[in-house]
Amino acid sequence: MAKQYIEKGLLVPDHVITRLMLLELENRRDQHWLLDGFPRTLVQAEALDKICELDLVITLNIPFETLKDRLSRRWIHPPSGRVYNPDFNPPHVHGIDDITGEPLVQQEDDKPEAVAARLRQYKDVAKPVIELYKSRGVLHQFSGTETNKIWPYVYTLFSNKITPIHSKEAY
Repeated sequence: MAKQYIEKGLLVPDHVITRLMLLELENRRDQHWLLDGFPRTLVQAEALDKICELDLVITLNIPFETLKDRLSRRWIHPPSGRVYNPDFNPPHVHGIDDITGEPLVQQEDDKPEAVAARLRQYKDVAKPVIELYKSRGVLHQFSGTETNKIWPYVYTLFSNKITPIHSKEAY
């Protein structure tokens, strides 16, 4: 059901993504989680509150133009889902999937106008969620445009907040 919305470049409605996520998380109650992009709305955050209490929330403040440029330069290989970007992960041959040799496509929702609209919509719905977690004291914000400059700060936060999990295989 979610795929139908994604393929049209639309945000997946709250009721669909929330049900999907909560079902998955309920099955993983005894595990640690790292959620990326959920919750995005206040309705989703309130639903998540009913099954858990978040320890840590991170938001990345990246300039609008940087996000728009990066997202609108995304090309995919539809059968596999492999993603290419001429700046960060270019294919060996322009417009061709590295593994199959099949053509890459740019989805409608990755075109600049669609990306800009999606980012504006996201900002509007995410603001109350950010404020919620800020008021609870679990929000940590990082700003920048380059992963290799932001990541060390995020890693340090994780390292200080989360006890490492050692598997039996590590001993």
